[in-house]
Amino acid sequence: MKLYIAILGLAAIALSGCRKILDPEPENLKTIEQAYTDATFAQGILINTYNNIPNYYDNSEQATDDAVTNQLGSAYQQLATGAWTSSNNPVSLWNQCYEAIQYVNLFLENSAKVKWAANVEVNTLFNRRLRGEAFGMRALYYYFLLRNHGGVASNGQLMGVPLVTKYQTGADDFNQPRATFDDCVKQVYRDLDSAETYLPVEYNDISAAAQIPAAFRSYTQNVDNYNRVMGTAARQFVNGLIAKGIRARVALLAASPAFTSTAAKWQDAATAASVLIDYRGGVNALPATGGTFYATDVDNQSNGSNPPEMIWRANLSSSDLSNQQEAQHFPPSLFGLGIMNPTQNLVDAFPMANGYPINHPNAAYNPANPYASRDPRLRNYIIYDGSTAGVSNAVIRTGSSSTTADAINKPNATRTGYYMKKRLRMDVNRNPSSLNPKNHYIPRMRFTEMYLAYAEAANEAYGPTGTGSKSYSAYDVIKAIRKRALSPNAAFADPYLEECKSDQSKMRELIRNERRLELSFESFRFWDLRRWKVDLSKLNETARGLDVNGATITPLDNVEARSFQSYMYYGPIPISEVQKYNQLLQNQGWR
Repeated sequence: MKLYIAILGLAAIALSGCRKILDPEPENLKTIEQAYTDATFAQGILINTYNNIPNYYDNSEQATDDAVTNQLGSAYQQLATGAWTSSNNPVSLWNQCYEAIQYVNLFLENSAKVKWAANVEVNTLFNRRLRGEAFGMRALYYYFLLRNHGGVASNGQLMGVPLVTKYQTGADDFNQPRATFDDCVKQVYRDLDSAETYLPVEYNDISAAAQIPAAFRSYTQNVDNYNRVMGTAARQFVNGLIAKGIRARVALLAASPAFTSTAAKWQDAATAASVLIDYRGGVNALPATGGTFYATDVDNQSNGSNPPEMIWRANLSSSDLSNQQEAQHFPPSLFGLGIMNPTQNLVDAFPMANGYPINHPNAAYNPANPYASRDPRLRNYIIYDGSTAGVSNAVIRTGSSSTTADAINKPNATRTGYYMKKRLRMDVNRNPSSLNPKNHYIPRMRFTEMYLAYAEAANEAYGPTGTGSKSYSAYDVIKAIRKRALSPNAAFADPYLEECKSDQSKMRELIRNERRLELSFESFRFWDLRRWKVDLSKLNETARGLDVNGATITPLDNVEARSFQSYMYYGPIPISEVQKYNQLLQNQGWR
């Protein structure tokens, strides 16, 4: 079967994040054979996989205990309140991932035939780099498939997804069974091994042949040739460091209670995450501005460089379109739609400034003044009654007696008494008469995520203070994260952490809570609750709010109920696929 592919301006839309479906004229069609002499077209096949990367900010928190949405009837509200089915699944990534994997497989089967450059050394380097990217991208997409669709199948076995490692044509048999979860993880690791073999750890220009990484010295000793392929121009494409980050994500997933949790798996996850920590410079090198990455280090990036917190990010954008986060989530008085409404459940998870949970005897929490002396992350991540926000530092009043547009349950206003602040730049002006766009980028992978992954895995593998083969423990990592949040510029004893370090169970809950706070509104919570296989009552914890009107504070105990069944620890296989292919087993409980 001959494959025809439309160019669709692939080079122009390389990392735009915008996918278009067009009906091309016949003269715009190319055969795969023509890619062999058109390097731009050939690379465009791989670029399509970047355009398919799932959104880092997918707003799935709206279906958890962390948030609700004020858009009643939205997909996530329906999911959370009982309408999650195998045919109505807003968190499905099945088609999106397999489409990307098809492009990867097509590319891998043909890349060696492409004339990437007239220069022999450059041609070899391009083929190696692009193949490395392809292997890394295939691993990434299988991670998403395992996270969103892996689970205990109707045969009672822990299953992954069908493994497709060759390009499929109309002559192939699409009725393939799911591979075991473990076999899928092994395939991901094989792909990541290949990616790390082919790729430099990072893309940087060099100035002398001695700086060429050892893995590439047999291919070139020419600085210009190396920089042309492996230099700064390639930044934000998959590199060896990103491949290591994908490995850490997969290893943590595999070690989790909902999957193949064993001591060896937790050790593997700790080891995988420690590689990123060591590369960053150790526990004490936790990026100082990592907690506010969305508002700091955004305007000073050039040549594709990353802020200290970023392992991988999407392209920088400075157009008004880049201010969509503010347009969607600013309070109405700041000309936003206020879509993401954090819950009281999440607010209660922020400790006091002294590090104690608010329900601890030593917390000194005052319900009559609920936001006083709290963890600074609360004011950084959430707008509550009395917060200031926007270019003029306007006071936001969320209480039901407020006469402002921000009051509870007014049009486009909060349902909980809170608005999201994280992800947003307060220096963006959304006033239609004076729009003021600012630089933005969307993260794809952060160092703080890797520190948290190590802490979780190391606590399970070695206990709170055990170090395994490293010189640092889960305790050490959490100490650094909490010091950055609670007292970055002064000594901090952190008595609650000291209380937890002798108890693995208490440390586990502290680590999970730190992950909840540090990664809030970054699309982790929905799947974290499931991979941890938390008690069903936690999945179904009712979303709460708080109505603050001066000294009158009224709990909102029933903002939105949750309705998840026990089989919903795992996402379903799309029913359309199960009905087409009788070899494809559904996860237990789903119809």
